[in-house]
Amino acid sequence: MKISEQWLREWVSPALSTEELAHQITMAGLEVDAIDPVAPAFSGVVVAEILSVEPHPDADKLRVCAVSTGQETVQIVCGAPNVRVGLKAPLARVGAELPGDFTIKPARLRGMESMGMLCAEQELGLSAASAGLMELSADAPVGTDLRKYLCLDDNVIDISITPNRADCLGISGIAREVGLLNNLPVKAPDFPRIVESTAQAFAIDVNASEACPRYVGRIIKGIDISRPSPLWLQEKLRRCGIRTIDAVVDVTNYVLLELGQPMHAFDLDKLQGGIVVRMAEQGESMELLDGQTQALRSDTLLIADHKGPLAMAGIMGGRQSAVSAQTVDLFLESAFFAPHLLAGKARSYGLHTESSHRFERGVDFQLQIAAMERATQLLLEIVGGAAGPLQEVVSQADLPVRPDVMLRAARIEKVLGFDLPAGSVERILRGLGLGVTATADGWQCAVPSWRFDISIEVDLLEELARVYGYNNLPVKQIRADLQMRPQPETALSIRHLRRHLGARGYREAITYSFVDPELQQLFDPELAPVALKNPISAEMAVMRTSLLPGLVSAVLHNVNRQQPRVRLFESGLRFIPGDAALRQVPTLAMVCTGQRFSESWSTPAAQLDYFDLKGDLESLLALTRVPAAYGFEAASHPALHPGQTARITRKGQDVGLLGALHPSVGARLGLSAPLFVCEIDLDAVLEAAQTKFSELSKFPEIRRDLAVVVDKSVTARHLMEQVRSVAGTYLTDLTLFDVYTGKGIDPKRKSLALGLTFRDQSRTLADEVVNLAMGQVIDLLEKNYNAELRS
Repeated sequence: MKISEQWLREWVSPALSTEELAHQITMAGLEVDAIDPVAPAFSGVVVAEILSVEPHPDADKLRVCAVSTGQETVQIVCGAPNVRVGLKAPLARVGAELPGDFTIKPARLRGMESMGMLCAEQELGLSAASAGLMELSADAPVGTDLRKYLCLDDNVIDISITPNRADCLGISGIAREVGLLNNLPVKAPDFPRIVESTAQAFAIDVNASEACPRYVGRIIKGIDISRPSPLWLQEKLRRCGIRTIDAVVDVTNYVLLELGQPMHAFDLDKLQGGIVVRMAEQGESMELLDGQTQALRSDTLLIADHKGPLAMAGIMGGRQSAVSAQTVDLFLESAFFAPHLLAGKARSYGLHTESSHRFERGVDFQLQIAAMERATQLLLEIVGGAAGPLQEVVSQADLPVRPDVMLRAARIEKVLGFDLPAGSVERILRGLGLGVTATADGWQCAVPSWRFDISIEVDLLEELARVYGYNNLPVKQIRADLQMRPQPETALSIRHLRRHLGARGYREAITYSFVDPELQQLFDPELAPVALKNPISAEMAVMRTSLLPGLVSAVLHNVNRQQPRVRLFESGLRFIPGDAALRQVPTLAMVCTGQRFSESWSTPAAQLDYFDLKGDLESLLALTRVPAAYGFEAASHPALHPGQTARITRKGQDVGLLGALHPSVGARLGLSAPLFVCEIDLDAVLEAAQTKFSELSKFPEIRRDLAVVVDKSVTARHLMEQVRSVAGTYLTDLTLFDVYTGKGIDPKRKSLALGLTFRDQSRTLADEVVNLAMGQVIDLLEKNYNAELRS
């Protein structure tokens, strides 16, 4: 928000330089982004009046003017199209210094002497306007220095207002802060109650009181819109970054900047029946002031008449009812719209206006009548007319409720680290506009209508620290009774998982919890995600039910930037809708694509495959010390390859999914290389077994290898579980070391090669014991799987 320093000092003027004032405002939490002079340095420019205009004898486009400087009359040759007798304009006298190190000297133009230069705004660095001379007010005193007349020794202070401080989106709010910081009174202009001079009113019907709890309107008849806004008003608007249009629009913009209350003016003659505040109906549309025609949704609040829509409430007015050069009668509007219902509406239509910026953050809901009186006062002074009665429609039940907040004195020292005297506490709180009542253990505070960000005790503590000065808070060493938390051995920490995955070449990614609905649909089409009421953008409109959409987008971002090998992981929450409540599931996800190893002379180039990711996951599960508790079973998923998808189980319960991205999904996303993904519930990985000591055997082990031919439908996991069940207690390790299909094997069958290791803790095993165990294994395989030994 841009404000004029001089305008601010009309309200409150501390004995500080511009830089000191900006620093003070910044330290109070309202960051000053820039300080710019309203005009570049120039000198020798005065207010002048054109007394006569004659054609140049040798140039059709030039005029020879007699110009009064207040002290003398000089001859100026000018080619501006708007030069005329009686016009008052800036005159750069001989010797004047203009922006760009340009010095005015006597000159002869086509044989005619010119003792100075009549100036356009561009030549003075005031704006880009260069179509003609800068026209000054008819009552401008001739001979006055232009800088003094226009108060150009001023600065524009650009302040970044955080979303929670909507009360500072006006000069009044900034002045309230500066007055409090410097312990000075704020001199607000008087807003006298306007006495009605016409009894004419206009019917107002509010059908959506929840969205519009207060609506104030007033008729002003017989205005003269041809009267321009006074120069002081135009200059204040210009310095705040708003261009002047006409006196009516200028006044509404002025009130917006001064008080923070957006207003709108309708041409009364273009309204029919009365004002109706309602929600839009399906199929309605309207042309806005910017020329766009918007198809309205049913969740959009409208200001309408009995014929149709007039304005998108709190966003922008319509062209049909706009004030024009023919307007004689006005209907002025000042309203309060509920912030939570208006939030995001302008952005959803691709709009952003000064009004929507304020209404979305919260406008003082007690300000509407004062703003109406202020706007009426200015309009009557500038364009004249007769004001009608002030009309107010209010729904007290729908206005915001501001419960009192209790501040305990003991909490000040506890939280802020120092004891603030009671007098200082009360001065700060009252300076913020709070009603303060002392109690036995603190203060009961009534929150003002303009502070939507104060609702609990810590909000008041933050205000005390902010106003007292963060840089003034005492520095102390932290003193606390710190106790080490117990670390159960049966629980892994997320830090262990991150460190392990980092060692295997993965990099941690952090993606948004909000994802593109279309991308979400690709990965989880069977689950309807939670839609955001006020999304940041259309690409971040729903809560993720899987971490994979965000991670895959990160992979795509890296691949598009010529990264040939990408391995990422993320830990975060999935948001699963349910009948009772939304479930937030901690989850770990992994993705990889590209080369198996970084390019090197020592390793052959090879693409990653399904088993690379499965191996990385198994190494992670081994940290739990019970890798046998996890299993992988063939599964299907809409986004994954039908032949390379497995569900992950833990003790028989599904805990995750592993697989290759379906080629059609990869092609739709623009991925050329195969992508492998994994997602598993974090709790299933963090739960580990108790570490147990097992004495090393002093006796040798015996290994027997066994190759059997079984049907392709038999899974190695199931077969190995059966082998373990009959191999006996001496079996210490079972390994699948080969899978073969091809020449010499029935096409419907496959060969599985198992390595069985036997050992006893108390003796050397005899061959007879091992042979007996191997015989039991072979019998089982032949009986249950129709297995054949492969020689």
